[in-house]
Amino acid sequence: MATKQDGRKGKSGGMRRERPEYEQKMLDLSRVTRVVKGGRRFRFRATLVIGNRKGKVGVGVAKGSDVSDSIQKAYNDAKKNLITVALDTETMTIPHAVLVKLGAAKVLLKPGFKGQGVIAGGAVRAVVDLLGVKDIVSKSLGASNPLNVARATVKALGTLKTPKKMIAPATPASVAEPAK
Repeated sequence: MATKQDGRKGKSGGMRRERPEYEQKMLDLSRVTRVVKGGRRFRFRATLVIGNRKGKVGVGVAKGSDVSDSIQKAYNDAKKNLITVALDTETMTIPHAVLVKLGAAKVLLKPGFKGQGVIAGGAVRAVVDLLGVKDIVSKSLGASNPLNVARATVKALGTLKTPKKMIAPATPASVAEPAK
């Protein structure tokens, strides 16, 4: 094998691999069984969260005959279910607190102060990390199923309202004096 100028070995000819459009995180991978006349048929169910860390995130779930097939299908499903959340570029947190119930899962999201970090567990952490939120406090109540908690988190993020820009205070020169 030929050594490249930067000391790496390989025969890719200096071609670099493109970065994927969205980063992904596997929430759950389970083997599901169907009992038929001849025995059991096994399939795999993948639950995946994708995001670009710039305000887009989605959750997908799919089944396939092998693991890689189910992961690819879940990735495509998550791309179909992407939402866009307007984050404040300075604080990188959500604008206000929100509580959403989806099925038996309840998710409470509250904005964090700068430098606090992501205080969340499991599926909520995966969703807000891939969204690009830096400071947030969350609590997952009710169901602990990763798929339901992730979907509830995405629904909560989708219900956020964008904060209105503050109107600059009027300067004395721009305020007309009342007539006497």
